[in-house]
Amino acid sequence: MRHGNKVNHLGRTASHRKALLSNLASSLILNKRLTTTVAKAKELRRFVEPILTRAKTDTQHSRRMAFSYLQDKESVKALFGEVASKIADRPGGYTRIIKLGETRLGDSAEMALIELVDFNELYTKEGTVKKAKTRRSRRGGKKAEAAGAAQEASAEAAEAAEESQEAAEETPAKKPARKTAAKKTAAKKGKKKEE
Repeated sequence: MRHGNKVNHLGRTASHRKALLSNLASSLILNKRLTTTVAKAKELRRFVEPILTRAKTDTQHSRRMAFSYLQDKESVKALFGEVASKIADRPGGYTRIIKLGETRLGDSAEMALIELVDFNELYTKEGTVKKAKTRRSRRGGKKAEAAGAAQEASAEAAEAAEESQEAAEETPAKKPARKTAAKKTAAKKGKKKEE
């Protein structure tokens, strides 16, 4: 029974397995994809993803930790250079495993392609706008949208008022209406009372 035995030892001793995963991880970082067996690809993903997460913070400590796993200066340089800049805004899931339909000729092992997700241009759509990060809380959601709509409505009303004012300025001014006889007499009485 294999209760709680999560690690696939890949039929190797601990030192051999560590060297194998280190070499596979270095090759993946340098070449951005590689073809291997499905079992090795799954173990490589468990091995390399924490290293990629550590590469997001470029400190001397994280560089030394990455080197302790990879044991290759060139792959550490590539990891903290081009790879870290591409995966900066991705919250995990840096690798993709694609099972190939074919098997290896010698032992009929299932083969798979493992690649870094951000370096495959076939799956990324150019010209698409990235969505803004969504907040999980409900604060400011509907109220902010209502406030934005109110601002847009007030801006449209201001534009309409300006247009009507410009139209009024362009039309010629009308002559004032004549005063009626009753209004004239009332105006004269008001002047006499003031005197």
